[in-house]
Amino acid sequence: MLKVLVFLPVVGAVLMAVLPVRRALPLWQVAMAFALAALGYALWLAGQFDPAGAAVQMFESQAWNRRLGSYFALGVDGISLAMVLLTALLSLIAILVSRRMEEGARLYFLLVLLLESAMFGVFLARDWSLFYVFWEATLLPLFFLIDRLGGVNRQRAALNFFLYTLGGSVFMLVALLFLYDAAPGHSFAMADMAEGGRNLPLNTQLLIFAGLFIGFGVKMPVFPLHGWLPLAHVEAPSPVSILLSGVLLKMGAYGLIRAAETLPAALLATQDWLAILAFISLLYGGILAWRQQDLKAMVAYSSISHMGVVLLGISTLNVTGLTGAVMQMVAHGLTAGMLFLIVGLLYQRQHSRDLADYGSLVGKAPRFVFFTAFALLAAIGLPGSAGFIAELHALVGGFPRWGAWIVLLGLAMLIGAAYSLRVIGRLCLKGEPMELADMTRTETMAAGLLAVCVLGLGVWPAPLLDLVAGSVGQVARLFGA
Repeated sequence: MLKVLVFLPVVGAVLMAVLPVRRALPLWQVAMAFALAALGYALWLAGQFDPAGAAVQMFESQAWNRRLGSYFALGVDGISLAMVLLTALLSLIAILVSRRMEEGARLYFLLVLLLESAMFGVFLARDWSLFYVFWEATLLPLFFLIDRLGGVNRQRAALNFFLYTLGGSVFMLVALLFLYDAAPGHSFAMADMAEGGRNLPLNTQLLIFAGLFIGFGVKMPVFPLHGWLPLAHVEAPSPVSILLSGVLLKMGAYGLIRAAETLPAALLATQDWLAILAFISLLYGGILAWRQQDLKAMVAYSSISHMGVVLLGISTLNVTGLTGAVMQMVAHGLTAGMLFLIVGLLYQRQHSRDLADYGSLVGKAPRFVFFTAFALLAAIGLPGSAGFIAELHALVGGFPRWGAWIVLLGLAMLIGAAYSLRVIGRLCLKGEPMELADMTRTETMAAGLLAVCVLGLGVWPAPLLDLVAGSVGQVARLFGA
């Protein structure tokens, strides 16, 4: 069942490569068809999933190399299913808003579908060797999407992204080989390596966790491993930024949760240090976002701050905090996707990302005004949005451990409110009125779909909370929570 989801976008990419058409519109229609099929299939899988059932469901495994202990093993739990649904939705949005893509359309849609397949594989893999293969497989489509179709400094951004990610992956690979050696069955199966990892001495667990944290921390990204992010976001095509911020950053957080299952003693020993890094990321990302004039750079730095909330939730090691981390992964994916969508549409019309080049859009582009204000208010966790539910869980989960220090989360929220209200004031309230073509029907549909999801999870979060409750509870029980 899960193989179909993983390889469905690959079939679309192959078809894209051999289609004898030159115009961009038929290519876009084919990509849309496969993205819709992937989302529909992911929703069907969600309907088959039993939140009260086994921890890992729909498990399937086929030997790659029995002697090495490597298997093509796929399975889904509540956390990975939430990420799969997010991936399918944002991939559809990214393709939907790429309708005007003309130059290099075949290569663009082919690479986006391959990227979607690799992201599905990361979240569904139940074997660390397979996880690593899919993890690395996301690197190539992104490199070429930025290098071939990005902005003025695209070569530098692509190389920066490639070297940072590949460097982090080397540390992760060495750590996985240490875990493989400790696994009782000498296999890469996640369950087998987790059993071996939990029985290792604390110092060995810390060493292995350090390698995994570098690999996952680069992707999240966590301060000070964030150097690739702002440049890559600024130079990537805006639909690619939707996937980069909405899904790729979540791969690092997802991997960190899987590392927590495998090396619980290391997580307990480094709990406070992880919280310190989370607070630094929160404040550092928020302050730098506040200082940006480039709208894309502002959203990129705000992502560092928001992923700090995810790291804080994970570092609580309790049910409430971990639930907040997963909820923030989904909430940030939706809000960051909407912000990059809006910034990309503004750039298409004005050919500038500098806030100083914009004036008030009130009365001229009402759809832009509404969705800009909505996305920025949702990003700061306004009550009624999904981000509010996530940050509330992180705050409540962290208070028993760190007490008054958790007020730093509130300070980061205030900084986020400062840069969000600055942009809202410039584009929606004050300044010289400017002429700008409003959002088209297709663009409004894409932004509206994301807005409905953000508002729906903010007003009625129970379905997502119920979906992840069993998986989060299983992780928290490893730490006595």
